[in-house]
Amino acid sequence: MASVPLLDSLQKYSGAWLRADVVAGLTTAAVVIPKSMAYATVAGLPIQVGLYTAFVPLVVYAVLGTSRVLSVTTTTTLAILAGAALGQAVPSGDAVELLRASAALTLMVGLLLMAAALFRFGFVANFISEPVLVGFKAGIGLVIIVDQIPKILGVHFEKAGFAHNVAGIVLSLPHASLATLAFGAATIVGLGVLEHLRPRWPAPLLVVAAIIAFVALLGAFGADLVGVIPAGLPSVARPDFQLFEGMWPSALGIALMSFTETTAAARAFVGNDEPMPRPNAELLATGLANAIGAWLGAMPAGGGTSQTAVNRMTGARTQVAGLVTAAGAILTMLFLAPLIALMPHAVLAGVVIVYSVGLIQLRDFRDILTIRRTEFVWALVAAVGVVLLGTLKGILVAIVVSVVALAHQVANPPVYALVRKPGTNVFRPRSAEHPDDESFEGLLIIRIEGRIFFLNAERIGEKIRPLVVDAKPRVVAFDMSGVFDLEYSALKMFIEAERKQREAGIELWLAGLTLDVRAVVERSALGATLGRERICPNRETVVERYLAKYRTDA
Repeated sequence: MASVPLLDSLQKYSGAWLRADVVAGLTTAAVVIPKSMAYATVAGLPIQVGLYTAFVPLVVYAVLGTSRVLSVTTTTTLAILAGAALGQAVPSGDAVELLRASAALTLMVGLLLMAAALFRFGFVANFISEPVLVGFKAGIGLVIIVDQIPKILGVHFEKAGFAHNVAGIVLSLPHASLATLAFGAATIVGLGVLEHLRPRWPAPLLVVAAIIAFVALLGAFGADLVGVIPAGLPSVARPDFQLFEGMWPSALGIALMSFTETTAAARAFVGNDEPMPRPNAELLATGLANAIGAWLGAMPAGGGTSQTAVNRMTGARTQVAGLVTAAGAILTMLFLAPLIALMPHAVLAGVVIVYSVGLIQLRDFRDILTIRRTEFVWALVAAVGVVLLGTLKGILVAIVVSVVALAHQVANPPVYALVRKPGTNVFRPRSAEHPDDESFEGLLIIRIEGRIFFLNAERIGEKIRPLVVDAKPRVVAFDMSGVFDLEYSALKMFIEAERKQREAGIELWLAGLTLDVRAVVERSALGATLGRERICPNRETVVERYLAKYRTDA
């Protein structure tokens, strides 16, 4: 019977941890609650949905999640994806229909994650490559910022694509509300200053509380306020099951991003003395967090990097910190609704903008460009795809780019001629930087890396031919120590190559075969043809046997 992670933690719980968990949980609540309310507005939902999302998913994950400090509510990415899906499902914007559609979407996300756990699809955590994810998040950040700027300015216009929205902002500047702009600017500046000077302080809580106090004492000066929100615990929500058919592609994309972000955050903040999060258990935990949360008014949820960082930095030791954060959300629902009503909408927009800027990591783009220019292009394509095609189609672009990138890598494996560093047994690719490296007349050693199969066999052959033509060798020895799989089509290529080279007076040798690859070779006609003499354990043996057989000088 599977164990419950929270109970496992409690069995080893130390009384000294309680204070740390309580402090961390309350501090994280001070960050999570304002952000969750802001993200609800990004999704086009009432802000109380953000409070419900800061309560139910946290409790469920705290019980079942395998990360001790992960904070599971909602994130910028999930909010914008949910907003796009809900906007398509309920174009009228009717509040009741939106809540039912949100419940349906969240339930579908939960069911998809649970199904993925059942079929052990935890490996999809790495399905989207890191450069593509960097680009995708940057595109999301740009889209969200442009979406929130009208709320900062206090202007309204019909929204469409990214370029249309940018043009609408520019044309609306003369009609901006100075009071609304002042509240939004104060939020952005206040958060920026506190995050820079006092990163451990709960900046969103302090800024939001200060502005609510200002409005209570001096008024809003015409800026739009949040207004009355329902107080009390969430009631049962009724998903609109008729929307399942139309929203499942969106739910699938949100589920993928939820799990990707959850796993990345969980891995990033695991302690040295803590077990690594288990991907399939994380799928089940986040799936149940969404499925149960859907019936209590929550929006799609997942692990957030920024709030998890706060939880870890302020001393969280176990999942108890998450339960304390959820308790903070309950207290807010029960007692603080009248105060939240005094918050200007521009404040929520300012919170969203500040934390959306964090999605645009120019340093990551620079690092990718420095290391691999090709993957920098993939990151840009993912970012542009989100900006120009929209967030939901942007997910498809990101996945396609990742698949194409993977296909490009496996279809074009490294192939190079090896030479030996003088006076050592170190072999390295032939290079103009090392003109004194040793080669052996009549012997060409070629190294191949990666899996060799039908998709890249022909390309490998194209890379090998000019090396053989240039060297005019007596023996071509393939260093296969970097090859972990040899598929049947590729094996036939080697058999045919051996026959042709033998007819041309050239011997083909193999070296460094892994156990699996050697077994494949020995079961084939190639193994019988080469025999023990031409299958060598390593490159050093190749040189020794070649020199002994042909008496070539080193």
